[in-house]
Amino acid sequence: MSRENLLFAIIGILLGFIVGFMFASSMSQKQMSQQTASQGLPADHPPIAGAGGQNASDPQAMRAEVAGQLEKARNEPNNFDAQIKAAQLYYQIQRYDQAIEFLLKANALKPTDYQTVVALAVTNLDAEHYDTAEKWYRAAMKMKSDDVMVLAGLADTTLKKGDAKAAEDAIAKLEKADPNAEDLPNFRTRLAGLKSK
Repeated sequence: MSRENLLFAIIGILLGFIVGFMFASSMSQKQMSQQTASQGLPADHPPIAGAGGQNASDPQAMRAEVAGQLEKARNEPNNFDAQIKAAQLYYQIQRYDQAIEFLLKANALKPTDYQTVVALAVTNLDAEHYDTAEKWYRAAMKMKSDDVMVLAGLADTTLKKGDAKAAEDAIAKLEKADPNAEDLPNFRTRLAGLKSK
């Protein structure tokens, strides 16, 4: 699996719920508006019971909700879940350094939480902090040595660093864990190119 799949495993559920709720709520409001219009009620008539979720499609309400979650993470530094949610929000808008800040706080609260360690590796890789990403991938490997996504991330990191020896080792470990890993051909090609320089 690619590291993008890992990202979706980490934040996909939260994002899916938010987007799904916004979509369903928006469709419900449109449907209720159409029903109101077809029933001859004025356009400013209060919503009919069951419309629900009025602020879900309101961008200002969503911004306020996001700001509230970020504020909660800052005000509750010992709240692991708040730190993770803040990191996910920053990751989604590709503000990786801010995401890393909250992930580090979460890691300090729960140093043995595997998903947080992996998220630190992935986020540092995306932020192009290759040495730090490699450190976190290796920490994740100490916790779970056969995770194909982590092994692929380590291979990608070491290839981006230009470290042929470390990349070769990471690719060998990935191949041992999953000989059919989808990233292997790409990694082998990149490694060959790195070695030929």
